[in-house]
Amino acid sequence: MPVYTVHAPIANHAGIAATDRFAFVRDGFHVWAALAAVVWLAWHRLWLALIGWIIVTLAIDVGMTRLGAGGTAIFLANVLIALLMGFEAASLQRWTLSRRNWRQLDIVVADDEESAERRFFDRWTAKQRALSNDQSAVDRGAPPPTRDIPGQAFSRPPPLPQSEIIGLFPEPGASR
Repeated sequence: MPVYTVHAPIANHAGIAATDRFAFVRDGFHVWAALAAVVWLAWHRLWLALIGWIIVTLAIDVGMTRLGAGGTAIFLANVLIALLMGFEAASLQRWTLSRRNWRQLDIVVADDEESAERRFFDRWTAKQRALSNDQSAVDRGAPPPTRDIPGQAFSRPPPLPQSEIIGLFPEPGASR
């Protein structure tokens, strides 16, 4: 099953209004990032990663050509770069989101992005309800303790023994 990371923009008091901007990034190999890296990077608006990919690919191609490597070696180097791009595409997306001041909210395991959204929002809304619940105002089911009410055993604490010390102190003269 694919694993998705959930990211949200850091905004002051955005709360539930920003849920339409949440981003779900699938972890794993991205075939289109490996086959058409330039198009995939531009489609996902990963501009710095695109510039870096172009620079690295050109540097490796020019460097291998100047070293006298054959066409097969250059092709294999480009295939390795494409495989690396396919494996690291999700990491580049997460890096770009963190650079844009987004925070990672959660990790969700689901079959597809739609079920990942459903699972995340089920958990997230339950957590939001729990955070807004004022636990100090919840009735615990028993009346508060009171003092000196006849007929209520809990209203008068037991008397403290006068000869003993409260705590973990030994009694004077007792054996050890």
